[in-house]
Amino acid sequence: MIKILFVCHGNICRSPMAEFVMKKLVRDLRDSNLQVRDFEIASAATSTEEIGNPVYPPARRMLASHGIDCSGKTARQMTLADYNHYDYIVLMDQNNLRNLRWILPRDIYERELAQSRDAQESAQSRDGKVSLLMDWAGKSRDVADPWYTGDFEATWRDVNEGCKAMLKQILENC
Repeated sequence: MIKILFVCHGNICRSPMAEFVMKKLVRDLRDSNLQVRDFEIASAATSTEEIGNPVYPPARRMLASHGIDCSGKTARQMTLADYNHYDYIVLMDQNNLRNLRWILPRDIYERELAQSRDAQESAQSRDGKVSLLMDWAGKSRDVADPWYTGDFEATWRDVNEGCKAMLKQILENC
């Protein structure tokens, strides 16, 4: 089983968008040895600010406009148990990486941080579990944050690009 956890600050915009986009991409797989049952995909926050809240309405509308239902999803915070459980911890931005210091033991955090600093290394070839979503698409930048810009279309484009690239690399390595 391939286990992926998408992480952002509040788990109400970017990471749930990535979760549900990746779930759709996996459901739509054709000509692959992998199927939906071979994946576990979820999302979480680095903060406690939005715990229990549903997906932010503009993010929910953006997903719905593309035929993706995210009903029932509520924000939760990432835990050390999540780090131990998931194969991939995929962050939306550098701030999420810094915020992991409050969740992970110091030695694990410092190892993941050091591995993420090598911008030339591809996301899928890292020894650690933690990566930035846009690294999978070969772009060293953050996923556009609609919380501050209101531009959910830019976030949609980034999330799709990153998820498609990540799934492609996973499939190539299976």
